[in-house]
Amino acid sequence: MGFRVGEKVVYPNHGVSVVEKIGEGFLTDAAPVPPRSFYHLRLLANNSKVMVPIGNTDLIGLRRLTQRKDVSGLMKTLSDGRFSATGDWKGRYKQNLDKMKSGRLHDIADVLKTLNFIMTRKTLSFREKKMYERAKYLIVSEVAVINNMDEQEVERLVDRALAKSAQTRAASH
Repeated sequence: MGFRVGEKVVYPNHGVSVVEKIGEGFLTDAAPVPPRSFYHLRLLANNSKVMVPIGNTDLIGLRRLTQRKDVSGLMKTLSDGRFSATGDWKGRYKQNLDKMKSGRLHDIADVLKTLNFIMTRKTLSFREKKMYERAKYLIVSEVAVINNMDEQEVERLVDRALAKSAQTRAASH
């Protein structure tokens, strides 16, 4: 999957980025290595720069933005009461971490929805609270870019969907 200069892409667990250039760079630990081709990305969240080897995009999970037509399905997923909140927090944390690393918006939505429901029942651990904040940021920032909306407006939509999900879940149990 090739990306173009100027294209917005998603760098898993970091959010929306812009491909600023495609060029050569060096991976080195003081040993001389041949140049490799990289995507030079700028993360929109904090303007930091990242270089991703072109051959590693699948391994890293670099992907195009979710399509606009899939955002309404994402909001439906966020608002339905279906998710698995099983196991102790350590097992749940490991499962959620794997979903976050996938970089797929629907996996991240599942993490957010699960942690949101648990949060209505009890206090999240520090690590889960950080993961909740990260998942919410990743969804809000990507949807805001896709729909050309203000992040605060998107956050309100996400919060409403999560509240509906928690109510639906609580009513069915």
